[in-house]
Amino acid sequence: MTHLILPPALPSNLPSDRLVGITTTVPIEVVYAAGLIPIDLNNLFVTSSQPLALAEQAERAGFPRTSCCWTKGIYGAVKQRGIRRVLGVARGDCSSAEALLEVLRHEGTDCLTFCYPERQDEADMARALEQFARALGADLQEAESWRERLAPARAVAAEIDRLSAGEEKVAGLENHLWLVSASDFCSDPELYRAAASDFVARAALRSPIRHSLRLGLCGIPPIVPDLYEFVEAMGALVVYNETQRQFAMIEPADSLAGQYSRYTYPYGVFPRIEDIRAECERRRLDGLIHYVQSFCHRRIEDRIIRQRVQVPVLTVEGDRPGPLSGQLKTRLEAFVQMLTARKSGRALL
Repeated sequence: MTHLILPPALPSNLPSDRLVGITTTVPIEVVYAAGLIPIDLNNLFVTSSQPLALAEQAERAGFPRTSCCWTKGIYGAVKQRGIRRVLGVARGDCSSAEALLEVLRHEGTDCLTFCYPERQDEADMARALEQFARALGADLQEAESWRERLAPARAVAAEIDRLSAGEEKVAGLENHLWLVSASDFCSDPELYRAAASDFVARAALRSPIRHSLRLGLCGIPPIVPDLYEFVEAMGALVVYNETQRQFAMIEPADSLAGQYSRYTYPYGVFPRIEDIRAECERRRLDGLIHYVQSFCHRRIEDRIIRQRVQVPVLTVEGDRPGPLSGQLKTRLEAFVQMLTARKSGRALL
């Protein structure tokens, strides 16, 4: 197993009056242009020393047991870190986001919203960005300059992804963590860029990771990250993380409107499937793991993904942070064994 190299921890000296917690990927260039510092509350939750305790804190505050653990974890992270301002996506992300913001607003947190357009249209996105900039008191030209300032960090994230799929020198968990961290660049883009550049330099010196299968993972980032190491211990290298790659926005664009209208996650399942199908072919995947979160509305889309993607798909469902259950391990083992047999010609195609 490759010795994992992980993204840097959040700086400890971030000024609380400039912090804004984000519930998902938003146009952070506008956030920076407003003089604010974004901090991804999902990453804050799942990298906590006791993430389950944060979710349980939300349940004690009245969140239903049968609600998404990511939503509860975000609430717990806000309370633990003392985040005073939260920016959520009211359209284009989570069906629970608005209710979460209402609870936080009721409890005294300053809550703002960003709405992705209903369709992937650059003109619609330009109008949404104008409205967002006005709400934050930001200048859009300054936000465009931030797009250029963040381009080197996004380029390094793209190189990490290339080292995964092209040279097979980056483990699936490393790819996941570095790309998902690009949602806020660890609240310090230069820190992220420098650390990622160092990681790329070290990873490039590795020998390719030995494996017999190339897998992808689609769906929301898993709340059980040891999924990667478990399947890779069986010789199945994860060389594609759908949503994490989308978060990182590693394909250059000429404008913020172009960049965020390419982002597939907010626009329903069909733009996502088009992107997944293309990446399955480009990355020569043997199979795809579709991770779904318990009590998430996106679970309903699984049937469409399974029917429209060309490679075998295993759907796995997670609820709370922690080790893989025995049942999930058994299903993953069976999937890897099936793909191995299929690839070697011992099973019917």
